[in-house]
Amino acid sequence: MGFGDFARICQKTPLPLCSVVKSNTHMILPNSTVIDNFNPQNLTIGILPTCYARSIDVANTVIFGIGNAFVNIGAIVVILIILYNVRQKFTAIGRSEYLYFFQLSLLLTIFTLIVDTGASPPGSRSYPYFVSIQIGVASACCYTLLINGFLGFRLWEDGTMKSMLLIRGASVIGFIANFLAAIFTFKSWIARGSIHEMNTVGLFVMMYIINAIILGIYTICQLIISLFVVRNFWVTGAILLGVFFFVVGQIVVFAVSDLVCKSANHYIDGLFIGSICNLFTLMMVYKIWDMTTDDDLEFSVSVNKKGDVMYGENY
Repeated sequence: MGFGDFARICQKTPLPLCSVVKSNTHMILPNSTVIDNFNPQNLTIGILPTCYARSIDVANTVIFGIGNAFVNIGAIVVILIILYNVRQKFTAIGRSEYLYFFQLSLLLTIFTLIVDTGASPPGSRSYPYFVSIQIGVASACCYTLLINGFLGFRLWEDGTMKSMLLIRGASVIGFIANFLAAIFTFKSWIARGSIHEMNTVGLFVMMYIINAIILGIYTICQLIISLFVVRNFWVTGAILLGVFFFVVGQIVVFAVSDLVCKSANHYIDGLFIGSICNLFTLMMVYKIWDMTTDDDLEFSVSVNKKGDVMYGENY
């Protein structure tokens, strides 16, 4: 197995794309199971992990990953609360930009809920498109964070049409690039001349390498702002805590998901803990922005010694 192959990842982790990614039979690991759709091209479609969370039957409908589903439902509630709080900070720097990011995060959680629970069943014609949209929206969130990372340097005025066009343009580019990479891979639209193998290197690079670099740049920008601009070590601690949650989530999902699943007797898998860690990471992103913009008011409301309220006092 070479660079960019999903066989080893899918053996450990029940990622949604594992149900639609294509691999040759000789590339599948010994302990893995493949889903054969009797493809005339002799390709196997889908790789089952060695261990995954059990499903339940509700009203003749099979629901996958019920534990992960509850986490995502809770995440939707948390994101809605965050959106409300962001909207209340009318004069905070980056209010519109971060509002847009959390709206994308809400959309990502909804699509994650759809593909993880099987609301769009694996094997259906719509499933590859829903998985591709999920991958595209996740990357759009990363590209949005990249632009938001530079807001603290005041390179451009926040909340303006220029700023919103920049951030929306970046998110659209990220979405289109990753959506096309995913759907072309799932549908073999980029391999018409090669019917004996599937090259997933492009999708792997777009999903993991480029997005990881983008998140790394965002983290570095936030550390610089916290240490040299706002000089608030509480913000630095929140950044490091967010990085900790994110790294732990990735390790659990991609390295020990099968061990978690076996230890929990198939009730949960690594995606359950990974979703919790991603939610905590998202909460830290909000907390970082909230602490760095707490005093960024154009006008303040102060009370003088006589108890009279004074408005419009500039900082």
